[in-house]
Amino acid sequence: MRLLRKPVTGFAIGAVLLFGVAPLALGDFRLDLLAKYLCFAIVAVGIGLAWGRGGMLTLGQGFFFGLGGYAMAMHLKLADAGPGQMPDFMLLYGQLDELPWWWRPFANPLFALSATVLLPMFTALLLGLLIFRRKVRGAYFAILSQALCAAFAILLIGQQGTTGGTNGLTNIQGFFGYDLNDPVNRRTVYFIVAAALLAVLALTWQLMRSRYGELLVAVRDGEERVRFLGYDPANVKLVAYVAAAGMAGLAGALFVPAVGIVSPAMIGVVPSIEFVIGVAVGGRASLLGPALGAIAVAWAKTALSERVPSAWTYFEGLLFILPIVFLPGGLASLAGTIRRRSRPSAVVETPAPAKVEVTT
Repeated sequence: MRLLRKPVTGFAIGAVLLFGVAPLALGDFRLDLLAKYLCFAIVAVGIGLAWGRGGMLTLGQGFFFGLGGYAMAMHLKLADAGPGQMPDFMLLYGQLDELPWWWRPFANPLFALSATVLLPMFTALLLGLLIFRRKVRGAYFAILSQALCAAFAILLIGQQGTTGGTNGLTNIQGFFGYDLNDPVNRRTVYFIVAAALLAVLALTWQLMRSRYGELLVAVRDGEERVRFLGYDPANVKLVAYVAAAGMAGLAGALFVPAVGIVSPAMIGVVPSIEFVIGVAVGGRASLLGPALGAIAVAWAKTALSERVPSAWTYFEGLLFILPIVFLPGGLASLAGTIRRRSRPSAVVETPAPAKVEVTT
């Protein structure tokens, strides 16, 4: 029971902060920004599971984030256009006479909602089977995942008539019948994002404390030993990789109504690296560290860009370097580090040399 008290208390505090304090303390604009940051936190939780627990440095989560985001945006654009109509950007560019066949299933809300999570997970399953079966790991795995993200962004940019090109899918007005220009509805979107983050944290906590979580850590620390014990490390890593992809897809889907836009610039190489930076700053081996780190880095990026627009990227790099150098475990290890340093060091008393009496 004692092991359950801390997580339950932490979830309760998080719920109070997200559902009680934040809506009362923040205005509509800042609350919208917080919803955006929480989407990044959902991605970071998945990276923490795959990288912190599984040792897989996933530098391409923007790919799965983009799959979920575009799946949601396609449905919302079709809903804004109306039954049988083409989205506004297709009419503007004038390259198509009718809606492409692969757009049509996204008019169904159930299909679109399922695709936001299942499409990234299915893609990760196929990629994982190819990568992990061939024992690709370490830097090679990181480079492959990043190359996949870059290729996806280039593909989206090249298909201007069907994906919006560089601009992406913009000017999204509604969210399943609700007007996103209404502040009340935007607050509802924030609450949905906050609830999704807590649900993802609860799921990840359950995975970490389960037998599978212990096996995942064992694969990270000694893959050959796990194989010797009769387990297939490829399958163990595959589960974490697919779960992280599903979380990124969910975050991308929620990002669209929270921000009202999705574009290749938001899912390319740079955003994927920023996801990893947030996880590293927060502490990749913990549960809350990745989420808090992602929120902190996103908030710092916004604050610095407002105050020092010409040099905020340098401060962002410094924000990443300092914790890695002075706090390798991330912000999550700060409390433990302070406790260790505040303990009085044990003083070892050296016994005085014994007196030797010489008698004559």
